[in-house]
Amino acid sequence: MRRLLIEASGDRLALDDYLEDFDKRFWNAGSFGEAGFWKFERQQSFREPGVESWEAFFRGDWDASLALIAGQRSHYEQYFQKIADHGFGLHRVRVVEEPVTPYLQWELHLLRLKEQCGEDTRIVQADAISLLESGTQLPEIAIIGSSALYEIIYDDDGTLDGGVRYTDGRLIAECREIIRGIHRSGEQLDSFFKRRVLSLPPPEVEGA
Repeated sequence: MRRLLIEASGDRLALDDYLEDFDKRFWNAGSFGEAGFWKFERQQSFREPGVESWEAFFRGDWDASLALIAGQRSHYEQYFQKIADHGFGLHRVRVVEEPVTPYLQWELHLLRLKEQCGEDTRIVQADAISLLESGTQLPEIAIIGSSALYEIIYDDDGTLDGGVRYTDGRLIAECREIIRGIHRSGEQLDSFFKRRVLSLPPPEVEGA
C-alpha cells in the first residue's frame, strides 16, 4: 500500500486545510454506495491535545480518563446515528503490537465505546501484516467513499500535522480492498478487549 502511494500523485495539505477538506467530504460518503468510510491505524502512540480523556490519561489520572470516555456515550450514539442517517458505515482496522502501549490502552477503551455505538472495528496483530510492510510500516490511511484517500501525517511527537490527499479512483479502490482484506482477517474489538485489555493495570505514562 505504501508503494502504491509513493507511485501516485497527491496533494500535501496543512492541518487546517486537511481538516476542512476532510469534513467537507465526510458527510457525503453515503453518496458512493457501499464504499463507506475506512480507517487504517498503524502507529502505536499518538498525542491528542484538546481531547479531555486523553489529557487526563496523559497526566496520569486514569480513573478520570475512563470516566470522561464513559461520559461521551450519548455523544457517540448521536454521532453514529447521524452517520447511519447519511447512508454509510464507519469501518476501522487497528493494528496492535504486544505489549500494548499506554496510549493504545487508552485508545482501545475509547474505540470500544465507539464500537458499542455503531463503529465496525477489527484488531489485527502486527505480525499478521508483516508481509505487507517489508521493513517499512504501512501508513495511516482514511478513505471517504470514492471521493478521497488521505495519508494522515503526524509530527515527530505523534501530533496530527495534516495529510496527503489522493483522488485517483483506481488508487482509492485498490487501497480500500487491501484494508478490507486486513479487516476481514481481524478480531472483533470487543473480543480482543476482553481478552487482552480489560485486565490490564492503569498504564504508566512517561513524564506524568
